[in-house]
Amino acid sequence: MHLQTKRTLQDVRTTLAPEAVIAAATEFFARRNAVYTAFLEKSGPGWASYRGQGGEEIAVAAQPTPDGFTRVSGSSYMFDQQVARFLSTLPPAPPEVVAPALEAGAEAGAEGAA
Repeated sequence: MHLQTKRTLQDVRTTLAPEAVIAAATEFFARRNAVYTAFLEKSGPGWASYRGQGGEEIAVAAQPTPDGFTRVSGSSYMFDQQVARFLSTLPPAPPEVVAPALEAGAEAGAEGAA
C-alpha cells in the first residue's frame, strides 16, 4: 500500500476570522526553516495555496460557520506535518454541540403516551 493513501484533509474550528487565518498561514509557512518554507502562490476570498521546496503545494481554506466561528481546512501531499503544526497554532473554538438524535423507539413511545 502506498504511504500517501492514508493522508486526509485536516480541519479545525477557530475563533479567528477567515481573513486572519489566511494571513496567519501566509506568515507561518514563509517563516519555517528552509526545507519546509512555502510561499503564497494563489489566493482568493477564504483560501490560499502555497508553493514550497520541490514544487510541493499546501492548500488552506477558511470559511465562517453559522455559529460565528471559522472552519479551517488544510491539505498537502508531503507537508502534512507542517499543516498540522499550523492548525495547532490557531486559537480553538469551543466544541460543537450536537443534539442527540431521537431513536425510533423513543419517538414512538412518546407518541403512544400522548
